[in-house]
Amino acid sequence: MVRCSCVLFRKYGNFIDNLRLFTKGGSGGMGYPRLGGEGGKGGDVWVVAHNKMTLKQLKDKYPQKRFVAGEGANSRVSALKGSKGKDCEIPVPVGVSVTDENGKIIGELNKEKDRILVAEGGLGGKLLTNFLPLKGQKRVIHLDLKLIADIGLVGFPNAGKSSLLSKISHAKPAIADYAFTTIKPELGKIMYSDFKQISVADLPGLIEGAHMNKGMGHKFLKHIERTKQLLFVVDISGFQLSSQTHYRTAFETIILLSKELELYKEELHTKPALLAVNKMDLPDAQDKFHVLMNQLQNPKEFLHLFEKNMIPKKTVEFQHIIPISAVTGEGIDELKSCIRKSVDEHANQENDAYHKQQLLNLHISNTISYSEPPSKNAVSSPRMDIT
Repeated sequence: MVRCSCVLFRKYGNFIDNLRLFTKGGSGGMGYPRLGGEGGKGGDVWVVAHNKMTLKQLKDKYPQKRFVAGEGANSRVSALKGSKGKDCEIPVPVGVSVTDENGKIIGELNKEKDRILVAEGGLGGKLLTNFLPLKGQKRVIHLDLKLIADIGLVGFPNAGKSSLLSKISHAKPAIADYAFTTIKPELGKIMYSDFKQISVADLPGLIEGAHMNKGMGHKFLKHIERTKQLLFVVDISGFQLSSQTHYRTAFETIILLSKELELYKEELHTKPALLAVNKMDLPDAQDKFHVLMNQLQNPKEFLHLFEKNMIPKKTVEFQHIIPISAVTGEGIDELKSCIRKSVDEHANQENDAYHKQQLLNLHISNTISYSEPPSKNAVSSPRMDIT
């Protein structure tokens, strides 16, 4: 039985990335004392990952967000062993992490059909319980979605991320000339001639202070955790959010983006990164690009221009730097090639690391088996003295 209750959720547009649910395992069935019959165990509540599911669909289908599993069957003369109650399955999108009310992680669902037990059914009545059934487990859980993509687009608002996504993939994000065009994550796929597909996530634009949850803040940063690689997108002309904020050059933009990622989670700096320098169709873009390349090749010579608290501990080393124009299409094919090359190289490195670990595990296993002392019952070969 699936019933539903009040729900706390965050959303931008129609996109929801967090839900709070009530779950309860089914109660066990009554035992049959006179004949020693056992009641059936209550059903369990499971969270199950589905590729084509969204948290919005889940909310719309079960607006009360209350999930209760079926009760176990009572023991009776015709069936002394009561049957188990019906399990309740909560369909969720791939990429969801499940936590309890205290923020403790119960588990993560990273691929299709992954499942997590969140509320266990109660035992049926039996001799140990004086043939009385036990109630099912009650639990409030939080579903937190982090998008899984090969590439995550990183940039300040109006860097041209949405325009770029529409150029390199079949996605159709909203595009306009104002800050925060993207207020919900957009996913697109780059299609290659050999049928290889690479997923790209365009996420809400960062602003300075995003690590403190300013602007789209953590709504952006948490999604970037599960992207395999980062694609920084910067406007060659620089960026200014409003007349009340500082103007930032393209180089300053890159440094500040790096700092925001570092302050949110330092491990983000370990992800492979590429840089797309956008709007190369603008006047003086080539001159500005040469200046930017000089700054990126010798970053320490220019860090004195920043306040100390704005300088990241480690500057990002880009695997590829590609000048592009999302408007004219300049550099788009080269960018797609660089993305493919970087993703393939990273996949090969992961495969090599996996095979090395497998060989190491095999070696350790063999070493342990050879070094084990013979058992007391082992028969040793008689010693032969050769004279």
